[in-house]
Amino acid sequence: MSSLHRQLCQLMEVWRWRKRVEVCLHAAAGFRCRTFCSSATEPDPIEVHKRKLFLWFSHLPQEEKQFGGYFIPETMHVDPLIVERKPEERAGLVSSPLQTQTSSSSSVTVEQLFEPTDAWSKDRGLNVLLYGAVGTGKSMVVRKLVLDWCAGTTLTQFKLLVPFSCEDLSQLTKATSLRDLVSRNGEGNQASGVLFLFNGIEKMKLDFRIGSTELCSDPSEALPAGVVVVNLLRKYLLPEASILVATRLSAVDCIPQKYVGRYVQMCGFSDPDLQRAYFTSRLLQQTAHNHEAQALLELLYLNLQRESQLAAACFLPSYCWLTCATLHFLRFTDVQAPIRTLTGIYTSFLRLNFGGEVLGMGAGSNVLIQEHQSSLMLYVVRTVGKLAFDGVTYKRTSFSEEELEQWIGGKTKTDEELRQLAMFRTDVLDFFLAPCVKHSVALPGELGENNERRYVFAVPAMQEYLAALYVVLGENKSALEKITRQVSVAIGQAGEDVIALMTILSKFIPLRIFAVFNLLKLLPNLYKGISSHNKGSIARTMATEMFRTEDSYNEDVLDQLEQSLLGVHGPQPQQHSEDQPFELYPIFMGGLLHYGNRVLLQQLGCSIKSTTVVQITRALRKYLVRELSKPQPPEELMDLLVLLYEFQNPRLTAEVLSSIRSIRLTNIRMTSLKCFVLRSVLSCAPASYHLEQLDLSSCLLTHDMLQMLWPAFKHTCNLNLQFNSLGPESCILLRDLLLDPKSSVRSLQLCDNPLLESGALSLLEALPKNESLRHLSLMHTGLGDKGALDLAEKLQQHAGLQELNVAYNNIGDNAALALVDACREHPSIHTLHLYLNPLSDVGKQSLYVRGVSKGHGSSSQQVRVLASVTEGSDISEDWHPILSVIRENISSWDRERVKQQLKVFLRELEWGRQQQQSLWKRLHFRRVEKGVRQTLRMLERDTGYSK
Repeated sequence: MSSLHRQLCQLMEVWRWRKRVEVCLHAAAGFRCRTFCSSATEPDPIEVHKRKLFLWFSHLPQEEKQFGGYFIPETMHVDPLIVERKPEERAGLVSSPLQTQTSSSSSVTVEQLFEPTDAWSKDRGLNVLLYGAVGTGKSMVVRKLVLDWCAGTTLTQFKLLVPFSCEDLSQLTKATSLRDLVSRNGEGNQASGVLFLFNGIEKMKLDFRIGSTELCSDPSEALPAGVVVVNLLRKYLLPEASILVATRLSAVDCIPQKYVGRYVQMCGFSDPDLQRAYFTSRLLQQTAHNHEAQALLELLYLNLQRESQLAAACFLPSYCWLTCATLHFLRFTDVQAPIRTLTGIYTSFLRLNFGGEVLGMGAGSNVLIQEHQSSLMLYVVRTVGKLAFDGVTYKRTSFSEEELEQWIGGKTKTDEELRQLAMFRTDVLDFFLAPCVKHSVALPGELGENNERRYVFAVPAMQEYLAALYVVLGENKSALEKITRQVSVAIGQAGEDVIALMTILSKFIPLRIFAVFNLLKLLPNLYKGISSHNKGSIARTMATEMFRTEDSYNEDVLDQLEQSLLGVHGPQPQQHSEDQPFELYPIFMGGLLHYGNRVLLQQLGCSIKSTTVVQITRALRKYLVRELSKPQPPEELMDLLVLLYEFQNPRLTAEVLSSIRSIRLTNIRMTSLKCFVLRSVLSCAPASYHLEQLDLSSCLLTHDMLQMLWPAFKHTCNLNLQFNSLGPESCILLRDLLLDPKSSVRSLQLCDNPLLESGALSLLEALPKNESLRHLSLMHTGLGDKGALDLAEKLQQHAGLQELNVAYNNIGDNAALALVDACREHPSIHTLHLYLNPLSDVGKQSLYVRGVSKGHGSSSQQVRVLASVTEGSDISEDWHPILSVIRENISSWDRERVKQQLKVFLRELEWGRQQQQSLWKRLHFRRVEKGVRQTLRMLERDTGYSK
């Protein structure tokens, strides 16, 4: 058996994986490979090589680490469809990565890639060209191939696998021999067990012409890296070795056909079962949320089965990743996981697919592109981003072929630009834009003539992201700013020389003649002023788009995002405007200014300067404060919180919060993510900051959400948690909140939460040590008589309470009387709510009498007891508040019980009216009776609808 006796230094130097540039190279750069026939005490060098290779390719990228370690690559890999193509088919199948398998093509597995073909002899290795567009899964398959070879489960016929990154090979400046690259030694017939893997061959300018690339059969001869690779592919160097080349669609012809033994194309997840397997393998790893993950998967599958636009996008494994990442962000965010933002997910998604990618040259071209033009992502922003910005500006989501031609290829002039455009169309354009699946979903005016084909962004949010990136990068400059900038740069470069010359000449010529030249110094300042105005306009755009009047009553932006992935199940949400809402657009603009996203964009060749961020931030604060001076609906406030969270700028957040005194999120469907957003935003406020009101009523809050929000409650004076699903265990958290010395809660409303008697007891434990609470509402919380009696005993231990609401709690006469007596003895309680409890007429009369002060010299005080719309034979002063509370809660309460109580009110009103002699009082009774009957009819009408 042959031996490997030299170091693999050069191999490790070029071993950096193209898609994982952020991970540092492991400490294998200096290990020595000893002979295969080593002693028993020395490890097998091939096994050492496999072990180190496995560790390297097993590293989770940073994009996966942001999910808190939930994802294990070994358990969630799904092989995309790999189709073998005939040589004559390769040129005609590069237009779209989503084309389905034809009758003359057959799918192959990784194990079948190197099966012998008729055109290749047994004594020669096989060259396999694996090609596909961006996002079809080339890197995923190559990575899994390497890991499986290391584990000994695939391609076991190869004794040695040597992976190369062509991006790094192209950067080697000195000549290198194959022996130095691979460090192998032995007879030529032993090379049949070696597999070379070249990933991203389009990064190397390979020239197969004999006159340009000399022949070489000696592994020890030092040559440029490109020459070594060409001779390997020619089979002139190590002909027995097999080679796997992975490349883009546009680079299929970079290797002549005669040097390729098999063409295979990556076709992504063309089978819906592959998509389902991928989603299941990733989303079902949420062990702590398995039931919720199952329900989430069912909703996702239903949406995919509708042949939605999402199903078309998920033909690309990359969009399956983005879908899973977004759903994980929306549904499984918790305080233990690393902080993630939606903008960060989309930026990471683009870095996974375009990190290190450049817009290279066409086949056979020797012209170098300029460095500022080399970033593929920057080219995407200037073309597709411009199209996205135009769509957002004019509220359009679909585009005709003519519009694509106008925005993406309309201004190309040189041959080089045409070559770049051709490669861009072949490799990248279909990644972002796809044919519209359903024209019926288009907005009015979006369909072209003769029902022409329209194109949409594969994922709707991607249009808003690219439009935001286009604006933040300053690509939408006005013509004045562009001209001023060019002139300013030119004058700035020559300014010192001109000033020096004018100073010398002014000694001999009158100075007034040269005064005009001083105007040149003003031009750079003029450019700065125009540029600063442009940054201010970006901030103004963000604020304007955030608080558009026509979008005020749409669902909040996170719900809209979830519906785009899971579809709408049930009644369609009411659309108050015919225009397409682009509410993620300003949020992405803010998120892109975050430092972490700017670092990732810098790696993609898209630079956002710190001065730009400062100028936009300064102007944005002013515009946000101005908008917040107006009343905003709950959905708009939720969107603002998301914007501040995406921005990740504590200083700006604190300055904006200083102008907010009330956050009303009534009827917002709260999720773990929204709770985390609210918690994170309020944590940026200083310790002295206090909210006058935090209204979270009817938000479907659970105990886990309450636990996540607990730190945010300490900033709140009036906390409204009514109409949620909080049980007795939640009262322990609220008790701890009231016991916290930093808590400033003055009003706590817990109406319509199933707290029960045990929950009330836990909550009452905080009364002796709490000094801030003034109003406590426990209406319809299941107290019962025992809970009311316990409350009566605890009241004296809290001296500051002023108002207590225990209405609709199934409290009888005796417990109600005990509460009234306790309130009369309390130094500060002035109002007690007891309506909708099963009280007798005698009990109500006794409550009214007990509520009145005993007179002078007594320590007892008068207490307003709200038990009915009448007080004896008179109308209660509080009849209107009682009916208002019933009307507000009529949809969530027990209709039969409320109907029974309303009928009791009518009997009491009728009896009281009969006792009156005054016509005026009788009319007043009639008026109140009319209000009760209206409430009763409203209840009966709702009951009929529900049936």
